[in-house]
Amino acid sequence: MHVIPSAQTLQVRRRPESSEYASGVFMQRWAWTNLAVVGYLTVASAHDGAAGAEVVISVNKAAQTMSVLVDGVETYKWVVSTGVGGGPHDGTYAPGRMERKWASRKYGMAPMPYSIFFDGNYAIHGTVKVTQLGRRASKGCVRLHPRDAAILFALVGREKANTTIVVDKATHVAARGAPQRAMRRRSKRRPGQ
Repeated sequence: MHVIPSAQTLQVRRRPESSEYASGVFMQRWAWTNLAVVGYLTVASAHDGAAGAEVVISVNKAAQTMSVLVDGVETYKWVVSTGVGGGPHDGTYAPGRMERKWASRKYGMAPMPYSIFFDGNYAIHGTVKVTQLGRRASKGCVRLHPRDAAILFALVGREKANTTIVVDKATHVAARGAPQRAMRRRSKRRPGQ
């Protein structure tokens, strides 16, 4: 069972400087804080029963999509942006270092919230450039909408030992069918039949 802190404990309030209002920095900080609260609350309530679950993150570079399978069932499917030069490399990886707040020193301190590193400096992370999702746009990382990145980050954080990341140029890992329940249909007889 997850203990969910109140939104007040997660939000840090401070008086913004006038220059921050003009540059939009304050609004970006406020938006990231609120996304973190929403993502945390959503994942904590949606996956309480997923302890010990097998998680497969499948990235299809041709379709620019990510499929997240929990115990073989596709739970999420999101649009992503992968590398302009074809990165990340195709292969199967285990998640490495995880950073909730990160910035790329190599690319001008570009924000990389909810980073899950998996192949050297390549990571799955949120992006502020959400209009570029669905096409190749990064330097090699897998970019997600920040809301989706927060959900994935929380899920992998709980199931890191049971998580596999699969990157392929053209396909997704196949999901197992959802368990089928035998359903009996009861025919309702109409009066007079």
